[in-house]
Amino acid sequence: MLAGAIPSIVQVLRVGSMEARENAAATLFSLSLADENKIIIGASRAIPALVDLLQHGSMRGKKDAATALFNLCIYQGNKGRAVRAGIITALLKMLTDLRNNMVDEALTILSVLANNHDAKPAIVKAGTISVLIDLLRTGLPRNKENAAAILLSLCKRDTKNLACMIRLGAATPLTELTKNGTERAKRKATSLLEHLQI
Repeated sequence: MLAGAIPSIVQVLRVGSMEARENAAATLFSLSLADENKIIIGASRAIPALVDLLQHGSMRGKKDAATALFNLCIYQGNKGRAVRAGIITALLKMLTDLRNNMVDEALTILSVLANNHDAKPAIVKAGTISVLIDLLRTGLPRNKENAAAILLSLCKRDTKNLACMIRLGAATPLTELTKNGTERAKRKATSLLEHLQI
């Protein structure tokens, strides 16, 4: 029964009024709470439509899309779909456009994607490392924590990304984070500094 309803919900998400698209995204979020539904929703054309709403929707639509995308991307099979749908570009814009106040949502989704073999190179290619390092310097404590966790995922066993972090001056904000960050941020920053061999 659910599989039969998904195409109609996705159609509304793609071409409905803004309010209808918001409601469709919220419905997909609710349905995506169940693991078996993540597979069904991901196999539909929902992810590209959610990424589009994330980029072009109202604030409520963007929040609903972000929450649905986070849930869907927990399932490994949906991560590549999200990358192919352009989620990395949308998330980078969210990280740099502070007027939208969606940095937390972008970082949360990136943290789920950062270990994926399709997403990792796309995240790096988009120039996200420099943005994450800037967040280490200027972000709120939770943003710093999540930025450090994502950087650790991107840089583990990757000398090219580690060299990029060194070149961008990551050592200073990471050292500061080991002193003044949350407990999780301190652990992530310490681990990153060890990888940087500083």
